Amino acid sequence: MKKLQENLAQFVKERNWEQFHSPKNLAMALSVETAELLEIFQWMESAESREVDAPTRQHIEEEVGDVMIYLTMLAGKFAIDPIAAAHKKMVGNARKYPASGEH
Repeated sequence: MKKLQENLAQFVKERNWEQFHSPKNLAMALSVETAELLEIFQWMESAESREVDAPTRQHIEEEVGDVMIYLTMLAGKFAIDPIAAAHKKMVGNARKYPASGEH
């Protein structure tokens, strides 16, 4: 994760894009990229979405990459490690939704 954050920071710096990367703009871009990922599956049946062809898989991979990039950059604005945040959220979810099915 740290290497990805460093690579993204360098990429943005080399292009002088910092001025465009406010948390608001990054959150909006993340939403757009997530919508582009959703669009791939929009008219598929559930079963169809489980077994996609190679070009569709490639498209999914590209959109997942875009989502990860914007999520990582947004998290970086607040010094949040997305992996640590996900683990922390899972702990909370395990308490909220115990495996026994009791709520």
